[in-house]
Amino acid sequence: MVLSMDRWVGKVAVVTGASSGIGAAIVDQLVDNGLIVAGIARRSEMVEKRAQELSGKKGKLHAIKADVSKEEDILRAFKWIQENLGPVHILVNNAGIAHTNSLTDGDTQQWREVFDLNVLGLCIATREAIKAMRAHNVNGHVVHINSMLGHRVSGFHLSVYPASKFAVTALTETLRQELNALGTKIKVTSVSPGLVATEATTLSQKLSSERKKFYDKIPILKDEDVADGVIYALSTPEHVQVHELTIRPL
Repeated sequence: MVLSMDRWVGKVAVVTGASSGIGAAIVDQLVDNGLIVAGIARRSEMVEKRAQELSGKKGKLHAIKADVSKEEDILRAFKWIQENLGPVHILVNNAGIAHTNSLTDGDTQQWREVFDLNVLGLCIATREAIKAMRAHNVNGHVVHINSMLGHRVSGFHLSVYPASKFAVTALTETLRQELNALGTKIKVTSVSPGLVATEATTLSQKLSSERKKFYDKIPILKDEDVADGVIYALSTPEHVQVHELTIRPL
């Protein structure tokens, strides 16, 4: 199997949660490979700064301010992308959130925030990307940044977060079946990493001493490791679909 990103050069990729961590690492590699990248984030100023840093690269990064937990923001972002950059060829659903609480005494609003972003935001962005791909007859690729917690529940006190990622696992298969039924050649891939060093985990300013001690004892992935996995899935020939990619730290 020959791996190549050549067919994506000059094409439009959308990355949600692009301001830092895994999203920023994915943006970097897509730009390196010559894509026109729309980086969606609430902290769009961070994406704009990254765009300046990547100005000499093969591709180009555009910053778009949007909250992926809000449908109106997603619709506005995709409208701007199609009018200013062109048809969407790749969507990477990376934006996500986790709250440390429990099911027995957790906060309802925090539960809602997790599902609004991790599940509904992903679904809405996917719908808009697929609509754009089909309208322009594009054999595109949708990548969901999932988690190993989308396949098994660990001992972390993350209440509804694993449930939101289990939903992503189911949504990946549901989308694959729908796309096959429609007769399209659009691919979908779920990328499920283990623990990654990001602002939401080991680099969090709110990290408790107990959690820090736990993190210090276990192997942890880097954000670029996950980006490598995304590029691998995108690099496969058009007749090859990587449905699920699990990335474990050693």
